[in-house]
Amino acid sequence: MIDLFRDTYRYRELIWALALKELKIRYKRSFLGFLWALLNPLLQMIVLALVFSTVMRIGIDHYAVFLISVLLPWTFFAQSLSYAADSIVGNADLIKKVRIPKVVFPVAALTSNIINFLLSMISLVFIVLLLRYPFYVTWLYLPVPFLALVLLTLGATFFFAALNVYYRDVSHILQIILQVWFYATPIIYPIEMFGKYQWIFKLNPLIFALNGFRMGVYAGGLPTGKSIAASFVCGIGALVIGYAIFRKKQDQFVYYV
Repeated sequence: MIDLFRDTYRYRELIWALALKELKIRYKRSFLGFLWALLNPLLQMIVLALVFSTVMRIGIDHYAVFLISVLLPWTFFAQSLSYAADSIVGNADLIKKVRIPKVVFPVAALTSNIINFLLSMISLVFIVLLLRYPFYVTWLYLPVPFLALVLLTLGATFFFAALNVYYRDVSHILQIILQVWFYATPIIYPIEMFGKYQWIFKLNPLIFALNGFRMGVYAGGLPTGKSIAASFVCGIGALVIGYAIFRKKQDQFVYYV
């Protein structure tokens, strides 16, 4: 793990350059450009809020805030995995020509999505202001669950980036996994509605970090100490496992990309 932090710091300028390049490519020839970082979550929230608060009638006060408080961190997680899965294969020419640590590419993909997430938080502030929902002091707590989420996401990106080098179907299968994962995570519904079966959803490693966001933004409270600890256990555990697999296979990437 020490070499991960060492290489990330040593090549921080390259990681930043690759992250900015990723964002420029993502919004290339787009009339609205970076504004899509704000509009995408807003439009997605409007559609889901209309469906689940009007058509399916989930009786939750201020459902739009309830939804977007965890929709944004989920989108960060899903997009990070999607982009990072192709980070090694997509940089095959550079990997073959220049000898640099392979961790640079998944970390750069994650960095670009951190920037995108921070921009999208503006849409959350806009919704809260528009609906005249209170800003709780617990917003100051949000960096804590975000850190846990970043650790978990980075571990997952290492795993899928390495796997996609050997099996190119992984990037396509990942999209299906993320769709199932979305509905298996309490994003559009409260976990309390499942009563005694809540424990099943708590097997989902994402739930603890997302709960921190919902508590801080929507409920104006803080999660329990166990929930906070669980979010970091899941995050650190995912990072250790994901990086161990990535590190073991990284020297072989050049032969498969």
